[in-house]
Amino acid sequence: MACTTILVGKDASYDGAPIIARNEDSANGEFNPKRFIVTQPDEQPRLYHSVLSHLDIELPDDPLRYTSTPNADLKDGIWGEAGINADNVAMTATETITTNERVLGADPFVEVTPAKGKEGEDGYQPLVPGGITEEDFLTIVLPYIHTAREGVERLGSLLEKYGTSEMNGVGFSDSHEIWWFETVGGHHWIARRVPDDCYVTMPNQLGIDDFDLDDAFGAKAENMCSADLREFIADNNLDVTIGGEKGHINPRDVFGSHTDTDHVYNTPRAWFMQRYLNPLDDDWDSPDAYYTPESDNLPWARQPERKVTIEDIKYVLSSHYQGTPYDPYGKKGDHNTHTMYRPIGINRQSELSVMEIRPDKPAAYAALQWISFGSNPFNTIEPFYTNVDSTPAYLESTTTRVTTESHYWENRIIAALADEHFADNQQTIEAYQIKTGAYGHASVRETDAKITADAALAGKLDSTSDQDVHRVLEAANQALADKLKKDTDALLDKVLYTISMRMRNGFFLSDN
Repeated sequence: MACTTILVGKDASYDGAPIIARNEDSANGEFNPKRFIVTQPDEQPRLYHSVLSHLDIELPDDPLRYTSTPNADLKDGIWGEAGINADNVAMTATETITTNERVLGADPFVEVTPAKGKEGEDGYQPLVPGGITEEDFLTIVLPYIHTAREGVERLGSLLEKYGTSEMNGVGFSDSHEIWWFETVGGHHWIARRVPDDCYVTMPNQLGIDDFDLDDAFGAKAENMCSADLREFIADNNLDVTIGGEKGHINPRDVFGSHTDTDHVYNTPRAWFMQRYLNPLDDDWDSPDAYYTPESDNLPWARQPERKVTIEDIKYVLSSHYQGTPYDPYGKKGDHNTHTMYRPIGINRQSELSVMEIRPDKPAAYAALQWISFGSNPFNTIEPFYTNVDSTPAYLESTTTRVTTESHYWENRIIAALADEHFADNQQTIEAYQIKTGAYGHASVRETDAKITADAALAGKLDSTSDQDVHRVLEAANQALADKLKKDTDALLDKVLYTISMRMRNGFFLSDN
């Protein structure tokens, strides 16, 4: 999957909450309708079957309730992607990343080996399952972890046991910290704690640029890794560092890629996000700029010039190089520059989840999952409480059938209509985004206040399982979804009118 991730430490975020966010983009040539659901413990499988890898995994018998954004069509598996569990731990999985030939030669991917021949006949060889992949990660990890650190440990143990057939980055957060996990070959992995005062940009390539092996094999305060990583690096001559700090490696050089494709598809996205969040730190646009869209040395973690808001995250994850010659909708540059780099806000976006666990709120309502469906330049984002037993039908009931009763499909229709006449619809869409964003924040503020003021709920706010609290949060989610549906309907009406008036077969007597 082609995705884009941003992680924001608690001291860098606007409200003091660690925030993890990722666009889930579908593969080229296809769309994946998405849902926003809650899975109860009795709905969680005890024997998990991976559709694509043909792998069966026994799961623990004590799962937590959790939210997720799975595919509406389960023919290729669940693909849970993003969610928050009942212990207020968030997970985003996965950011597809890249590696190099040396790593794959040393630790090949664990891929499905098809059966040969027919069962019962001489020479028959049964199918051999592959390793765990993006299809599986959230479902087999999120319901069983109680902290972000535990998420790293559980996924790491599963990866070492079963292997994987792809390179992936995974984010975990709780109310205190964020950990970023990267797979390395078929069975190896590294993870780093995101600095509290920094944000991290991740655009489909291995991102961590400094890793402390001494810490990973010692206190594990900021770094964790697979048990034999040191030997793996040494035995296969993977460390190409000259000089540098003793006990440290640059994983980009050791495990990552530096291909021409990266400079078109990946690094420009990190460049734009950092250009937006640190506009004064560097000369971004001149011929002598230190960091360019094709720089391999853009930092993994960086302190922002001001605290990062939900709107900042939505903007960068919707961006298409605004204000630069690379904007496909812009007036700067020409056709060649407009198509030079892969935008972040792309046509095949499936969903965006921005997840925050607010440390200054009681556990009962601390967790929010902000949701966008469809192509981000044309949609909005809204906050939904996750300690609930159900989600609004407008977001939950997506099927493969195109219908405006589904938030996913309604946004997909609006984007397809508005794209051709972007400038004509831009103000209308921006007004919709501002209006819906404002009442999203208002919904959270008012609901938080309502629960806090309710004497009957006062003794229940340390629990995430109280049904009375759930009903209040579900009502707030439903009221927000109702408003969202009304305003999205109105946006579709306006965009459809604008586009219809510009149809090529339009003709009026006054035209003569």
